[in-house]
Amino acid sequence: MRIFDPHIHMTSRTTDDYSAMYEAGVRALVEPSFWLGQPRTSPASFFDYFDSLLGWEPFRAAQHGIAHHCTLALNPKEANDPRCTPVLDALPRYLLKDNVVAVGEVGYDSMTPAEDTALAAQLQLALDHDLPALVHTPHRDKAAGLTRTLDVLRSSGLPPERVVLDHLNETTLGAATDSGCWLGFSIYPDTKMDTDRMIRILRVHGTERVLVNSAADWGRSDPLKTRHVGDAMLAAGFTDDDVDQVLWRNPVAFYGQSGRLRPGIPAPTAADAAATHEGNSILRGGE
Repeated sequence: MRIFDPHIHMTSRTTDDYSAMYEAGVRALVEPSFWLGQPRTSPASFFDYFDSLLGWEPFRAAQHGIAHHCTLALNPKEANDPRCTPVLDALPRYLLKDNVVAVGEVGYDSMTPAEDTALAAQLQLALDHDLPALVHTPHRDKAAGLTRTLDVLRSSGLPPERVVLDHLNETTLGAATDSGCWLGFSIYPDTKMDTDRMIRILRVHGTERVLVNSAADWGRSDPLKTRHVGDAMLAAGFTDDDVDQVLWRNPVAFYGQSGRLRPGIPAPTAADAAATHEGNSILRGGE
């Protein structure tokens, strides 16, 4: 089983997670930029973070045989902090980087006017840079949040086939499907979607335009949830081809619209293990 996790925050994960993901079949991933876990106090903290998503994290992933890509944006939660919004002016120079395969996460957290402004501005950046957009639907008032999101998307001029609506569930599936956008589902141990509910959705909706991710952020999460969904699909009677479509071909098709996707990477060698990034390695102790 080959797996492309289309939304996973590896900055919050350990090297053991990378090893377990490789053993489970993960060979490529996309890491969207997201919040720090505590308030950022200046745009400069974003720039260091963006640089890590473009440099250190791809290096760390490659040590475990996984191709790492990213999406960059001012995330919805921090769009409400005026100390952070100047990052919007700096984003264009980062969106030119080869490893950036979409603008994201953009969207809504609390559905404020500040979030309206940030979302509209960043959808325009996606158009300007010919990139897809990864859109975060809010965790509260999901149906209302999706309606507001779709209104902004229609006004933006960004084609729906270049948008993935993420963190969907049963209450938002119908409207999201009708929009023509790609459908993203985050599988968690306790919140958002779980494996059994995802299987029920796949039985009703089918496997077209569906992206399944593990998200795996600061809270309780599991970076192997994509594999769990694949195993559950097979147990439920889906074919190997169905699993490959959901867990590999769909994310390749969506992010491939950027023209920058490189989903294959050679297995790591002993020489790779001794490599460094800007003078730093992941080796510790007597290795």
